[in-house]
Amino acid sequence: MGSRASSLLREEEIEEIKKETGFSHSQITRLYSRFTSLDKGENGTLGREDFQRIPELAINPLGDRIINAFFPEGEDQVNFRGFMRTLAHFRPIEDNEKNKDPTASEPLNSRINKLLFAFQLYDLDRDDKISRDELLQVLRMMVLRMMVGVNISDEQLGSIADRTIQEADQNGDNSISFNEFIKVLEKVDVEDND
Repeated sequence: MGSRASSLLREEEIEEIKKETGFSHSQITRLYSRFTSLDKGENGTLGREDFQRIPELAINPLGDRIINAFFPEGEDQVNFRGFMRTLAHFRPIEDNEKNKDPTASEPLNSRINKLLFAFQLYDLDRDDKISRDELLQVLRMMVLRMMVGVNISDEQLGSIADRTIQEADQNGDNSISFNEFIKVLEKVDVEDND
């Protein structure tokens, strides 16, 4: 099956995807095989319904948000290249990749791009900030899917959202910008390393 997948992808496409995403040749061909198995319409693209059939996404509290990350605004289909670009955010960060080519753009799996990807999971309206309502909506998603049987009131979730915004918001606009998001996570990293 792997040879069939690689025969459908041109070598230059594989090389371009390798360069852009950091995936190996064998990873790309395996993921292409997975992509084509999800492509029930056999049209070279995936829609949201194709992703919703993946059991791991179906049980993930942020599954809908992760699925949405595959689709640029206004798009309802993703091709293999777009699929691979999004998956690259989930690759581990490898120190040696940082030193390869100083003129190359930041790898998709760099710490900053991973943080931006995570930030965008919370920024539901894509206005480059996380509001209290957006944070509350994501908290509700997480509680509904993860904590079946646990009774957390909307008031308690609101309190968590308020405290989170209060801790992260440095400019007083009652929302969390990407830079504020990064600073909070850096603070958490430092506290975890103590």
